Amino acid sequence: MDDLEPTLLLIPLVAVLAPLIARGLGRWVRIPIVVFELMLGILIGPSLLGWAVPGPYIAALAEFGLAMLFFVAGTEIAFGSFRGRIGRRAGLGWLLSLGLGVALGWTLDPGEAAIVIGIALSSTALGALLPILRDSGDLRTPFGRSIGAIGAVGEFGPLIAISIFLGGRDPGLSTVVLAVFALLAALAIWLAFRLPRGAMHRFVDATLHTSGQFAIRVIFLILAALVAVSIVLDLDILLGAFTAGIVWQLIMRDAAEPAREAVESKVEAVAFGLLIPVFFVYTGVTFDLQALLQQPILLLGVPAIALALLIVRGLPASLAAPAEADRRERVAVGFFGATGLPIIVAVMGIGVDEGVLTSGQAAMFIGAGMLTVLLFPLIGMAVRGQRVRRATAPVEDDLL
Repeated sequence: MDDLEPTLLLIPLVAVLAPLIARGLGRWVRIPIVVFELMLGILIGPSLLGWAVPGPYIAALAEFGLAMLFFVAGTEIAFGSFRGRIGRRAGLGWLLSLGLGVALGWTLDPGEAAIVIGIALSSTALGALLPILRDSGDLRTPFGRSIGAIGAVGEFGPLIAISIFLGGRDPGLSTVVLAVFALLAALAIWLAFRLPRGAMHRFVDATLHTSGQFAIRVIFLILAALVAVSIVLDLDILLGAFTAGIVWQLIMRDAAEPAREAVESKVEAVAFGLLIPVFFVYTGVTFDLQALLQQPILLLGVPAIALALLIVRGLPASLAAPAEADRRERVAVGFFGATGLPIIVAVMGIGVDEGVLTSGQAAMFIGAGMLTVLLFPLIGMAVRGQRVRRATAPVEDDLL
């Protein structure tokens, strides 16, 4: 416990410093706050200063943060984007990315490691892209809807692949288990449609500014229930968290706009103010920088993997660019689609736990993911000919 106490203080301190640094630099260049959370986590972690150390309590809290990140991504899914051309091309692009990723992984390390690498290279960090699109005013544009569809498939698809191909079960049995989860998720979605939403929305309105906070309690119930189902079925908990976000979105789909915005604000406060920063800072704390520094080939592999993400994920993702997009906008879609991190962190953890990857190899891929989050959205906006507008809202609006 003596080693854990400084960590409990340092992580909140870093979580406060990250948006301040990002805001200070925002007059010159807009960098997602998650980058500073990761970098500061590395700084205070065992790899550098050694002030913060991994521990089971913080690890569990970080796991909740990752689940909350995927819950928020689920609430942001625009189902209309999946109809017609964009949806078909986003799905086709992801399948191409998965195939190319596994093929590349097989040339590097045949066997189960190739599956881990392929899933990592086929991912897109939707949670990190949505705030950038919101700040630039592109969230509801054809460009933003394309990125939303690409990101949704790039998070949900890898979760399905993880559930089927990783975890030690036969793929056939895993498919059956996944089908059971799909039935339970469909039941939850059906209940969301059948729920007497008028009465519920009135109760949500009545408790928005009281200690009851009914909406937040229902959210955590849905999240806990679907995560528990994932655990019982031995699936990745992120699948349950993502599905929980979709269910909550359907429940609130016809609520009054002020009430919906108020609930979203409270969810973002819990997610981006507490749980998600813990996950990203703890990822930095546990990042094995020493392994990269001791093996120069792994350090050189960081930009190489970032380039591989651009080719394996970015090029297929550009298929889902708006029909009227010019070449510059298609290139921008590719850079956004190639931005990946949360799935990379999750799948690398699975690879290390199962002994198919070393911690140094995992650090190489996570480092590449960090590099894409830092550079690719900025390059995408520059290529497209737009700058992300500086946020005029409070700091909380810009947490990723």
